[in-house]
Amino acid sequence: MSTTDPANTHAVFKAYDVRGTVPDQVDEALARRTGACFVPVVGASTVVVGHDMRESSPGLAGAFAAGAADAGADVIMIGLASTDQLYFASGDLGHPGVMFTASHNPAAYNGIKMCRAGAQPIGAETGLLEIRDAVSGPVRASTRPPGRIRRRDVLEAYAAHLLTLAPVSGRRLKVVVDAGNGMAGLTAPVVFERIDDQVDLVPMYFELDGTFPHHEANPIEPENLVDLQKRVLSEGADLGLAFDGDADRCFVVDELGRAVSPSTLTALIAARALAVEPGASVIHNLITSRYVPELVRELGGTPVRTRVGHSYIKATMAETNAVFGGEHSGHFYFRDFWRADSGMLAALHTLAALAGTDEPLSDLLDTYSRYVLSGEVNSAVADPAETLAMVGSAYAETPGATIDHLDGLTVTTDEWWFNVRPSNTEPLLRLNVEGTDDPTMSRVRDDVLALIRSPQ
Repeated sequence: MSTTDPANTHAVFKAYDVRGTVPDQVDEALARRTGACFVPVVGASTVVVGHDMRESSPGLAGAFAAGAADAGADVIMIGLASTDQLYFASGDLGHPGVMFTASHNPAAYNGIKMCRAGAQPIGAETGLLEIRDAVSGPVRASTRPPGRIRRRDVLEAYAAHLLTLAPVSGRRLKVVVDAGNGMAGLTAPVVFERIDDQVDLVPMYFELDGTFPHHEANPIEPENLVDLQKRVLSEGADLGLAFDGDADRCFVVDELGRAVSPSTLTALIAARALAVEPGASVIHNLITSRYVPELVRELGGTPVRTRVGHSYIKATMAETNAVFGGEHSGHFYFRDFWRADSGMLAALHTLAALAGTDEPLSDLLDTYSRYVLSGEVNSAVADPAETLAMVGSAYAETPGATIDHLDGLTVTTDEWWFNVRPSNTEPLLRLNVEGTDDPTMSRVRDDVLALIRSPQ
């Protein structure tokens, strides 16, 4: 099957981006065709293109640029970049942007993340399906003269901009950074060089290597944090930072070597944002800890609950003018960063908060943690919709419970809540549970998992 056949095109165009294995699902022919179709769909006169460190990424980015130029758009190639660096370029330069990356996926994968000018997201409901249909349809020759392809380095400007949004001052910190052989290996040295009077940087796996020789660049999985946790303890560091492959997500390890919940970081950064802009709105998705909306209300802000997924969060941020948004998956969104997500900006906010105190990170973050979260537990099921309906029926008569279907199934009581939702790309159900204490959370988690995994 050709990668530009309609069946393959429909398979690799997901809810938020393009993703597939190279070269059988994603190759330069698909990339060039996507570039030619992207330009007329978004009405682009200029497109900014970046790519990660995977072996296939430069060729795919070049093919896309050729297709976009064939369609009459000028192309600015920023070269190796993190995804939030691409968002910076799109916002700062005012052009649509395209990033070639498969984020945290294994080495065999690659993909395309796209945005309109100002880093506005392109998802299934905002143009991605239109691009997909154009790619899988008949070839249409452009009537515009070919565009120019030129190169531009935006890394230094990106680093400088982030530090205007989250300046770090106070006590000196020792910080271990695990780039996972991903794009933080490029961006972190440039960012941290600007604050070397504040930070002693201990680098881990900064060599750009799309084969991920040490561990997968997916810090949401506990096994991928083990090396960082050990290094934080052996170095006596104040904290550790872990980034995913394209460095748009950040996870934190405290000085005791414990992984910090992204919900706790959401609460910390929300408090900082509300201190600057009292009364502002803060976005949280429906599987973030209930402590986040509680804290936002306590601080006089307005919490806004959304579905999981960056396109929903960014759209809601635009509608509500929210100052900040956080997700359980380690994505953090900032209004002053074109409402885009930036792992590095979240990291700088964490450093700034810690440097401004005399407390260890574990004590500081205890302030922002009130409940016990399970983390996401995935289960392969034959029929996600049928299983979800079965779980809903089992909890339909739970005393004192409220049930909603904003994203999958959420059941909430005073002492616990759980959400079960289907994966966008796999036959999986994803379970998240929170309770007032560990026994409560564990009991609810185990009960729901027993239902999900019972023979149908």
